[in-house]
Amino acid sequence: MSELSALYSNDYTAWAHKTAEFLRAGRFADLDIDHLLEELEGMGASERNELENRLRALLAHLLKWQYQYQQLSDRWQEFDGRSWRNTLKTQRNEILFLFERKPGTKRFFEEAIVESYRYARVLAADETNLPLDTFPATCQYSQAQILDKDFYPPTE
Repeated sequence: MSELSALYSNDYTAWAHKTAEFLRAGRFADLDIDHLLEELEGMGASERNELENRLRALLAHLLKWQYQYQQLSDRWQEFDGRSWRNTLKTQRNEILFLFERKPGTKRFFEEAIVESYRYARVLAADETNLPLDTFPATCQYSQAQILDKDFYPPTE
C-alpha cells in the first residue's frame, strides 16, 4: 500500500490535497489511481442521486397537487396549498441550481424523470392515502412543465 493510499484511509482531506498537488505537478506515477477513480465515479453518482431525490419530491408534489388539492380545498376552506407551492418552488430552484453548478447533470434529466417518477408515485399514494392506481403509471408532465415555476397541474 502506497503512502498516498494509506492517507486516503486515515485523512481524506490530506489525501485530496496531496492528490491535487501531484496532479498539478504532473507526478502521475505517484497518484493513488484506484481511490482517485473511485472518487471520480462517486462524484457523478452523487450528482445523479441529488437530481433524482429532488425530482422525486417535486413530482410527488405535482401529483398531490393534481389529484388531492381539490379534495383538500373542498374540505378545508383555509387550505391553499402554500406549503406544496413552497416545496415545488424550492425543488425547482434546486434542480436549476444543480444544472448551473454541474451542467453535466442535464444529460441525466430525462432518465432521472422516469426513475424518480416511479418512486414519486408511490410517495404520493402513501402521503395522500389514495390508491396507487389513482396516479398515471408514467409521468405526464413534460420536462418544461416540471421546471416551469408557473406550472401547476389542473386539479381533478
